[in-house]
Amino acid sequence: MQQVIIDCDPGIDDALALEYAIKSTELDVLAITVVAGNAPVDIGVDNAFKVLERCDRLDIPVYRGSEAPLKRSYVSAQDTHGMDGLGESGINRQSTVQPQEKTAETFLADFFAKKRTVGVLALGPLTNIAYAIQLNPKLGQNIQRFVTMGGTYKSHGNCSPVAEYNYWCDPDSAKLVYESLGKIIEMVGLDVTREIVFNPTILEYCRRINPDTYDYLRKITKFYFDFHWQYEHLLGCVINDPLAVAYYISPEICDGFESYTTVDTEGISVGQTLVDRYNFWKNKPNSKVLETVDTKKFFTQFLTVLLDAPEAIIASDLNLLKLG
Repeated sequence: MQQVIIDCDPGIDDALALEYAIKSTELDVLAITVVAGNAPVDIGVDNAFKVLERCDRLDIPVYRGSEAPLKRSYVSAQDTHGMDGLGESGINRQSTVQPQEKTAETFLADFFAKKRTVGVLALGPLTNIAYAIQLNPKLGQNIQRFVTMGGTYKSHGNCSPVAEYNYWCDPDSAKLVYESLGKIIEMVGLDVTREIVFNPTILEYCRRINPDTYDYLRKITKFYFDFHWQYEHLLGCVINDPLAVAYYISPEICDGFESYTTVDTEGISVGQTLVDRYNFWKNKPNSKVLETVDTKKFFTQFLTVLLDAPEAIIASDLNLLKLG
């Protein structure tokens, strides 16, 4: 079992990713750190606790992180995820459990003051990670793996022609992390996550296999479905963050290449990931940029866990339905 800390900004796909990670038998989620991104940080914290309640795992500590980017003004993605961050689903939190007193960045800096066999899954803007590096410059040396959902190589952006939201929201933190972490950053960007479309057929399949889970998925994805149709004429929604979890568990699910990568912090290309695939700058690679994904394997793993169903049945059904 791989131990991991998840840094996230719970929105819709973060909530799905958190549930997937927590319920997975391959991962041991030690802590959740929350950053402002899809929704303001306090809403994100509340949504993290909603997922923990759903998974009956309120023992996992939650740390409140930064409420604004390193330098830029904060712009949420509530137009995409709803004002509550969960698609205006009306899901209420039942527990009164509160986040830890220590801030997310302090927790991360202190936790990785020692070499540990623990990785980090960063599913939102990299603000908490950037502040933690400033507190502990050796942080990256003591992390087992660092996987981030963010950026894009050849695919178009989702908040500008060239920029993915997480890095666009806080490009200065993304740049700092890429240039200062001192470890290969595994970039799960839009090139691969755009292939992961949770569509109406898959949703209906969930109803057949696990009606209770279907009801939850329907509530939190309807807003997401409507957004994707309005802006992209896509039937369904791209669920970016669960792919980062699947890749962390099974790296063979995606393929890519090592390269030096940095992030633009100003102008019309703010937030763009600058991937030097052909080594013009002659810099040592600091990233692995993913560009292909086995969608069928992803949906088999993801639905097996979320629907609490036998993997063989899920795989067989996906074959028959030609899904994934």
